[in-house]
Amino acid sequence: MNSAPPDRRATGGPKLPISGAHQLIGYEVDLAAPDGTARVTLDILQKHLNRNDTLHGGIIAMMLDASAGFAASLAKGDDLAPVLTIALNTQFLAPVREGRVVATGMIKRAGRSICYADAELRDAAGTLLATGNGVFKYLAKEPAS
Repeated sequence: MNSAPPDRRATGGPKLPISGAHQLIGYEVDLAAPDGTARVTLDILQKHLNRNDTLHGGIIAMMLDASAGFAASLAKGDDLAPVLTIALNTQFLAPVREGRVVATGMIKRAGRSICYADAELRDAAGTLLATGNGVFKYLAKEPAS
């Protein structure tokens, strides 16, 4: 990317599509940061916990994937470019049982067809809980009907 991302706070960010997974888990997405990062926030409920009463690793991976994927989508401009996750590496660093967690996705490098993005998950105190990095492929937009 040759220039700074546009300031999306003035417009409230691009229109956010809501997926079934998004609805099922109940996370919130913030795409309005002027630095091009994407944030995915979750208030941990009992339904999000594993058998050890900690946030399930699959949900952690989903949040890292979503935040990095949204950051990749934002790197193409004001509209959300459709992306497909090609690879996602996740490192689980610390457990969390309750409260609010925030995954922040940021671009490492965005090309014409492939984007590399990082993500980190932190709790309300700022403790780093997990990190991830992903490779995302830009998909051609379908024509409007």
